[in-house]
Amino acid sequence: MTARAVTEATFEQEVLNSEKAVLVDFWAEWCGPCRMVSPILDQIATEHADKLDIVKLNVDENPQLAMKYQITAIPAFKVFEKGEVVKTVIGAKPKPALEADLAAYIS
Repeated sequence: MTARAVTEATFEQEVLNSEKAVLVDFWAEWCGPCRMVSPILDQIATEHADKLDIVKLNVDENPQLAMKYQITAIPAFKVFEKGEVVKTVIGAKPKPALEADLAAYIS
C-alpha cells in the first residue's frame, strides 16, 4: 500500500471526514527530502493501515490548502483527527524518528 494523492477537491472527504487519523504529507516534486521520505511513509502506511491513513498533497498543485495550513517548509506532515490538526512534524526524518513522532496514532 502506498500513500495516495489528495487534492483540494478530495481533501474534505479523504482527510477532514475520515473516521480514523490521517497523516497528510505536504510535498512537491522538486523537493529532494520529500522524495527521500516518501518510501518511508509508504512503509508506515502499509504497516499501520488499520490505524492511520497516509495521503500526499502536492503544494504546487494545491496552493490554497498549503496556505490554509501554513505550510512554509516541506516536507511537512500534519496529522488530522475528526477534521482537526492534532500533530505537526516538519522535515524529512528516518523511519524510527517518524514512528516515534507518530506513536500516539500507530501504536
